[in-house]
Amino acid sequence: MHRANAMPAGAPEVPVAIVGAGACGLTAAIVLRGAGIDCLLLERDASPSGSTALSSGFVPAPSTRVQRAAGVHDDTAERFAADIQAKAHGQAAAPLVRAYTEAIGPAIDALQARHGIVFELLDGFLYPGHTRHRMHTLRERTGAALMAALLAAAERAGATLLAHSLVRQLWVDGDDRVLGVGIERPDGVIEHVACRTLLLACNGYGGNATLVREHLPAFADAPFAGHRGNDGSALLWGRALGARLADLGAAQGHGSWAVPQGVLVTWALIMQGAIQVNRSGRRFHDETGGYSEAAAAVLAQPGGVAWNVFDQRLLALGREFPDFRDAEATGALRTADDVAALATLIGCDAAVLAATLRDTSLRAPYGAIQVTGALFHTQGGLDIDTDCRVLRDDGVPLPNLFAAGGAARGVSGTGIDGYLSGNGLLSALAGGWIAAHSIAKEFSA
Repeated sequence: MHRANAMPAGAPEVPVAIVGAGACGLTAAIVLRGAGIDCLLLERDASPSGSTALSSGFVPAPSTRVQRAAGVHDDTAERFAADIQAKAHGQAAAPLVRAYTEAIGPAIDALQARHGIVFELLDGFLYPGHTRHRMHTLRERTGAALMAALLAAAERAGATLLAHSLVRQLWVDGDDRVLGVGIERPDGVIEHVACRTLLLACNGYGGNATLVREHLPAFADAPFAGHRGNDGSALLWGRALGARLADLGAAQGHGSWAVPQGVLVTWALIMQGAIQVNRSGRRFHDETGGYSEAAAAVLAQPGGVAWNVFDQRLLALGREFPDFRDAEATGALRTADDVAALATLIGCDAAVLAATLRDTSLRAPYGAIQVTGALFHTQGGLDIDTDCRVLRDDGVPLPNLFAAGGAARGVSGTGIDGYLSGNGLLSALAGGWIAAHSIAKEFSA
């Protein structure tokens, strides 16, 4: 944080600077350019990727044209909000839940109709906690494909992207008004950009070991499967500004991170009947509860590992998903012709494993993948209002600072068991959409 009355002489000025060109920042840039407002996307990497590129790219949204075309006519923002709160045990910020669930459907429709991003509905099964088919995906079913589509749309809209630009400083005046930012370029030189408004669309804190130990002790020794840019800088800037922080104990974990390969294995198999067993060959939690809380359950097992066990029917389903095919390509998939061979693979007693399998629909031959629990991204951060303005400790908005996506509090309540599948991308796209519209209103006033 740098306190000053003005930016350094000669610093170029832009109307809106956006820190982070992930799904949140790109969505905001698309909306701002549509309103005729110039913006500058500041991206730390050589090309945008972030947490979105590491995800499956599934965006939950109700009442969309894609849903209706697929025969889903009874989903609403209210129903989606109820699903979010049910998963979060009623602890998600209600005004934000309402704002996001109302915004995400129109955002998806506009991105498709106006910006050429073609979504499909994932309707083969329901993810944990969702009562309607509302997961929107691109044909490729990857977060990387979603990022590429958003980037292309932002470029067509005329947004300016400055890569290799790691924001190191926020420049603010005595009234906590943001004057601009200091960015580190690849040669280590700090350059300055002034702005009228700043949107933090950058990161959570999952890659900051100190903050993880402080707020998410269950994941203190877990692999971090998110983007390295999640270093907590937005949270630390907010602290320095006296911003209010919220839901710092909330996160998205995943209980199906293949080890030692270090790749994601889709949870779709679990939802269709696969099980998780520990080294003793016993099931140890209700796998249908959700993959985030499964992470903590797996980490608590001996050695912090478990085995996903499935059969040939589910193996065929898994191969429909790119992340499963990637896991198989790394050698994560193991096979066993019968229970005895599977027990040898796991290292457990065959009789115990046979008793476990008797209560399932799984039939030999079996597939198995050794997994652990991993932290994907955090769901807490800067507290914001329903316009995505960053709030001070007293609840008053800071003058010209907005936040959304991983930088802000999400809608997953206060713990790791409150994460409803897709909440991260919901916050990113809906948050970017809302923040940009809020900024555009101010500029037109």
